[in-house]
Amino acid sequence: MADHYEKRDEEEEEDEIGEEDYKAQKDALIFAIDVSESMLRPPPESDDKKADKDPPVYAALKCAYQVMQQRIISNPKDMMGIVLFGTEKTKYRDDQGLPYPHCYVYTDLDIPAAEDVKNLKALVEEGEDADEVLVPSSEGVQMSSLFFLANILFTTKAPNFGSRRLFIITDNDDPHHDDKKLKEPAACRAKDLYDLGVSIELFAITRDDEKFDFSKFYDDIIYRDPAVEEAHLGKISTLKSGSGLTLLNSLISNVNSKKTPKRSYFSNMPLEIGPGLQISVKGYNIFQKQAPARSCYVWLDGEKAQIAVSETTHIAEDSARTVQTGEVKKAYKFGGEYVYFSEDEQKSIKQFGGPIIRIIGFKDRSQLGFWASIKKSIFIFPSEEGYVGSSRVFTALWQKLLKSKKIGVAWHIARANANPQLVAIIPSQAQSDRKTGVDFMPAGLWLYPIPYADDLRDPPEHVNLVRTTDQLTDKMNKIIGNLQLPTATYNPSKYPNPALQWHYKILQALALEEEVPDKPNDATMPKYKAIHNRCGEYIQEWSRTADDVLGMVRDAKSIKREMEIDDEDEPRPAKKPKKPAAKASTSDTGMINAELKKRYKDGTLSKLTIAELKPILADRGIDSKGLKKELIERLEEWIEDNV
Repeated sequence: MADHYEKRDEEEEEDEIGEEDYKAQKDALIFAIDVSESMLRPPPESDDKKADKDPPVYAALKCAYQVMQQRIISNPKDMMGIVLFGTEKTKYRDDQGLPYPHCYVYTDLDIPAAEDVKNLKALVEEGEDADEVLVPSSEGVQMSSLFFLANILFTTKAPNFGSRRLFIITDNDDPHHDDKKLKEPAACRAKDLYDLGVSIELFAITRDDEKFDFSKFYDDIIYRDPAVEEAHLGKISTLKSGSGLTLLNSLISNVNSKKTPKRSYFSNMPLEIGPGLQISVKGYNIFQKQAPARSCYVWLDGEKAQIAVSETTHIAEDSARTVQTGEVKKAYKFGGEYVYFSEDEQKSIKQFGGPIIRIIGFKDRSQLGFWASIKKSIFIFPSEEGYVGSSRVFTALWQKLLKSKKIGVAWHIARANANPQLVAIIPSQAQSDRKTGVDFMPAGLWLYPIPYADDLRDPPEHVNLVRTTDQLTDKMNKIIGNLQLPTATYNPSKYPNPALQWHYKILQALALEEEVPDKPNDATMPKYKAIHNRCGEYIQEWSRTADDVLGMVRDAKSIKREMEIDDEDEPRPAKKPKKPAAKASTSDTGMINAELKKRYKDGTLSKLTIAELKPILADRGIDSKGLKKELIERLEEWIEDNV
């Protein structure tokens, strides 16, 4: 056929869960920012350049601005809105009834548009409309109104979204001052949001030594799944001046850790620990390689740009007639013949059982080589939905594996009709950022795919390892010890992909009609000044020692060559004549280094044949495979270095 046949929609499910399965869930996010006198109060003046400069409200708006900038490019189908509560003015779309007093919908819940980003930027950077919008109410706000408003926004704008979240940013731990008549409706509205599938995240702002007392109000508001959510409540504190951690940085760090919803890779997967003992777990794709959003074709001759939709038609190569979908069958080529399968036969081949994780044994963790990883790992956590008590059994297994330094080996089928794979079950402890306390590596168990015998390949033959001296090794240890990463761990959240960020920056500048930046921000670039200050002397000392060792090696090679030349100049017994073919394959070519040097100077090495070049290179330990041009280049390099 003229075109390759693409997989049909009604065919069997894919073997494995792909990236699109994980990303298919759309997210709706609302920032609810408290506009009160304390949130508008600027921080104390300080001479420290790293100290806070913005009031908490502006820090929260800048954080929302950054998230909106990212989402308009990287998550074009997700929705975002901004609600200011506690304001003097009330605004809800074009409704004149104003049913939600002191709640101001600054950006309606929708897919962020370039105009929304421009308006928010004007408010954050230029203070446009701040005198009208950011005016606190003397009466305060009833939190039940805020939750009811969020409910209406989610149900009308994002009714079928898989993830809906409300981010509350405030410094007031008791908005109703122990008034039960106001607290009860707020808790009821929050429960309605929870029943709707909306998760509420609180970002509590404190100052200096103040404490945010969650028991006064928010313990009745925040509903959490302990099997999925971390224990901390996203508390944010501004540290003392000079610490280098401002409120904006803290807020951005905390929001970034939660801006991507926790999306299940699989749900309620049975984990069989032994015969008759099963618990249920959920799988999460913690790490996913990011790439720029796919480009698309657009039609520009209309009133506005429209996405062009392509259609594919399959044509028989011999008759040029259109081939219908039902005429095409699935086939595999074997021994020069095509073997055809019906859909039922294709599915029957893959009947290895239903989705499961079945532990088949345990091993010492030291026996798992770093080379054994063939795919990315999946993070699993207990779920009480399938089996009650799963969390307790899971925790016991996790603690035992950690304490005994063991790993599990399991048989894993990810979904129906999927191919089985062997996985190592590896326990992990939580790793968090030293400054912000935000976890970048969760505590739990990981499914680490390991290879079958069929996945192994033969290693290269005759690998000659170059050994260094003990003196050079000791000096390099000093350099490595002084150039370790903070806390000697790699925190991926500190190193954005420069190519990806640069791509988004350019698109953002063009979409928002901003100035195109000159160069990308690359956090992976070495800090040469800091490296020089830390161990510049050690590097220079190592370089001098390496030069001395290299000189000794060269001297030894020179003496060895001279001895070889002397041996070659001595008369040797006559050799028996050999056939030309055998002569070309022998290691003795009758050409000494002096003759090679003369040919090199005269430029006549190219006159040698491949049959003559190969034994010359082999005698000198040089790779003799490749084209004649490559062989001559290797020989010339060897002559330059050694003769």
